[in-house]
Amino acid sequence: MKNVEVALNVRAKLGECPRWDEKEQLLYWVDIDSFQLHRFDPKTGKDDFITFKEEIACFSLRQNHDGFLVAMRSGFHFLDGWNTKLRAIADPEATLVKNRFNDGRCDAEGRMIAGSVYPPKDHDGANLWQLGTDLKVTKLAEGLLTSNGAGFSPDNKTFYFSDTPKHVIYKYDYDLATGEMTNGTVFHQFPFGNGRPDGAAVDSEGCYWTALYEGSRIVRLSPEGEILQEIDLPVRCPTMVAFGGEDLKTLYITTVGARPEEELRDYPLSGALLKVEVDVPGLVEHRFAL
Repeated sequence: MKNVEVALNVRAKLGECPRWDEKEQLLYWVDIDSFQLHRFDPKTGKDDFITFKEEIACFSLRQNHDGFLVAMRSGFHFLDGWNTKLRAIADPEATLVKNRFNDGRCDAEGRMIAGSVYPPKDHDGANLWQLGTDLKVTKLAEGLLTSNGAGFSPDNKTFYFSDTPKHVIYKYDYDLATGEMTNGTVFHQFPFGNGRPDGAAVDSEGCYWTALYEGSRIVRLSPEGEILQEIDLPVRCPTMVAFGGEDLKTLYITTVGARPEEELRDYPLSGALLKVEVDVPGLVEHRFAL
């Protein structure tokens, strides 16, 4: 049984997108519904944050530059440093007023792949987008409800993403040279009623870790999609995982604190940033390249 600990005792409304900065040994993460980007130092326990005027959903650190590429309700932006002004790049869903960006990750060439969420969920209104290093935006997939769980295999030949309300994770062949994804298949279909796949990360053995929202656990899947390991959590709604620490063996887990009062009584750590030590290290996160 793995010992799950509290890394940061906070009550995030919707904690998401933890990202480890291997250079500064810091963990960045967002609270989407509080419009905040956080910067957590595990050595000191200090957690700073910036508050925006809208939801920040996911982000990437940048190559050869301070700051971030961020995906928000109003599209892609540059943030050139901590607490600087946003610089708009593109808003591919400007006409889709109910949508916002949700989950994303960069490939090894520095392109950003980010998907959206369509909250009404009365039809498949979300999409998956790619922002190239030339700042050109390309639609990669459509017909989704909530795009989530973006991840790449260690050899960069496979791209994963989930559609959370449908309880399914997909995998695609990925051409790193062109950024094209083809031959999509179901990687794993979770049964309805016991948690659905949210954010994810891939470890150095190519295994895919996913947080099961409303499932109180995280799950490690083999490259073939078989469940290898499950770790129970003291919260009902984990959202995403990220490998951190000097050896990349600390798995950080963001969670949701904006939950019904009855649930919060049963799960008082809801909204906290959790951590657990794992046996197989993760991978260094790719950064956006311009």
